Amino acid sequence: MKILVLGAGRMGHGAVYDLIHNSPQVELVTIADFDLKKADAVANAVGTDRVIAHHIDVSNYVDVVDLMKNHDSAISCVNYWYNVELSKAAIETNTNFCDLGGNNYIVDAQLALDDKAKDAGINIIPDCGLAPGMVSILAMHGAKRFDEIDEIHIRVGGLPQHPKTLLEYQLVFSVEGLINEYIEVARIIRDGKITEVESMTEIESLAFEGFPPLEAFQTSGGTSTLPDTFLGKIKELDYKTIRYAGHCEKFKTMIDLGLCSSEEVMIDYVKISPRKVLGELLQKYLPADEPDYVLVRLEFFGKKDGAAKRLRFDIVDRQDEQTGLSAMMRTTAFPASIIAQMMATGDVLMRGATPQEKAIDSDKFVTELARRNIIIKES
Repeated sequence: MKILVLGAGRMGHGAVYDLIHNSPQVELVTIADFDLKKADAVANAVGTDRVIAHHIDVSNYVDVVDLMKNHDSAISCVNYWYNVELSKAAIETNTNFCDLGGNNYIVDAQLALDDKAKDAGINIIPDCGLAPGMVSILAMHGAKRFDEIDEIHIRVGGLPQHPKTLLEYQLVFSVEGLINEYIEVARIIRDGKITEVESMTEIESLAFEGFPPLEAFQTSGGTSTLPDTFLGKIKELDYKTIRYAGHCEKFKTMIDLGLCSSEEVMIDYVKISPRKVLGELLQKYLPADEPDYVLVRLEFFGKKDGAAKRLRFDIVDRQDEQTGLSAMMRTTAFPASIIAQMMATGDVLMRGATPQEKAIDSDKFVTELARRNIIIKES
């Protein structure tokens, strides 16, 4: 199979690595970016002639269509606002498509293409990274173990192994995505109904063995399509982001001061967006590409054979010292790669523009995670 990866950043690199080194059915990978040097760097780092670097401006629809042709699947590792047009290009070229997501409204627009995707005989599956992404499939995987499911609680975080700033955080993915998670509302199920709650609220403490005190708090986007999928079947479903204790209060102070606002302010006769300034400063002063952890916890409550049961999935992933791939790259890009390949081989439960928790066979998906040493501990 031939796979196209759009975007040669951290996640694009991770996807290409997985497609080449963990995926025997993949014959050829095209890595495309606006900056050809970045695409070349990924191709050289992976170290095989089965990777072709290509220049692309993903805002140029005609060029995207021309590049997508003759690929079995495409993975978008570019900013989320391009994903609707990229999905339309996938339909035009009969190319399966998945992305790393990042915005509920964009996902809604992609899912509205369901009939056209079915007519094209392809899959469009948004939000296929870590969270949303892998955890969405794991939510369905755990829920299947119950006769009746009452609650699903999802907790996920990327953490530096050696915190160096007061925020005790490092940039492991797009700064735009991070700010969105922190300022947009979170969609959850509470008392059996879909509701919205403010991000950076409802802080709770939690513990992973061997880690210092941790906290989790509401953030946007992590539930993706799960509230719609589980509506009428569950009483409680929520998602919170894991950080070292104290992070939420510190970052929320910057939000409360307006530093995440896109509304321009006049300074010395120049209009400036506080959000853009903060984004630039976070990229300048926060560490990046240093050893990291990814922590995942899903807890399920329900009934099995008439008895109340509780199930927990825990994942603790860390940077791979041999490959240099961060835990965030492994747990975000590898799931997208797995899904791209499952779409290409037709190893999905349905065609069309579909939430992954409905389209992906969770048993096969978990088997592929384990093959990549992403291990789920059950209790």
